[in-house]
Amino acid sequence: MEYPKIRLAYRMVIDSTATGAWERYVFEDTYKEYLMQQQLYNHKENPAATFRELLAENPNAEKLHYLTGLAANSYIQQLNGHFYKVPDVLRNNFFPFEGYRLDVVNTDITDITKHKIGITFFSPLLTYLGTINNCYLVSANTAVTEGYDTLMFPVQPQLAICYYQEATISR
Repeated sequence: MEYPKIRLAYRMVIDSTATGAWERYVFEDTYKEYLMQQQLYNHKENPAATFRELLAENPNAEKLHYLTGLAANSYIQQLNGHFYKVPDVLRNNFFPFEGYRLDVVNTDITDITKHKIGITFFSPLLTYLGTINNCYLVSANTAVTEGYDTLMFPVQPQLAICYYQEATISR
C-alpha cells in the first residue's frame, strides 16, 4: 500500500525575550545584519525607523528578509539538520529539516528590543501514515515497503503540514 507524502514546517519566532544562547546569537546577529542591509533601501536624510515603514516606502526592501537571514546561516548549519526544540514523542529524535526561511516580522533601527524574526524549518519529504493520539505518524522512508520505521511528532502550535502529495494508485 502506498501512503501520501508530506513535508512538515515548524516556525519559531525569536525576539528580545529569547533566553537560549542559540536564539540570543541569532537575535543579535540578525539585528546587526539588518542595520547594515537596510541602508541599501532606506532614505539617508530621513530613514524609516521600522521595517514595516520601510516596506511601505520601498517595496524592494522585501529583499531584507533574505539579506538579514544570511546572518543566521552559520547558526542553522550548527543544528546539523535536526531542530532540537521539537522532539518526537519518545524524545529520542528531533525534527529533521533540510531547508529554512527567515523572515523579518518587524524591527526598529533605533531600538533592538523591537527586533523580531521568524524562522520556518522545512522537513524532508516524509511518508504520512496518519494521525494517532494527536501525533503525526511519519516515516523518513518514502519508498513503498512492507514496513516503516516511524517517528511521531505531537500536533502542536507552529507545526504544520506545508506540503501534501496524494498517494498514487496504480491500476
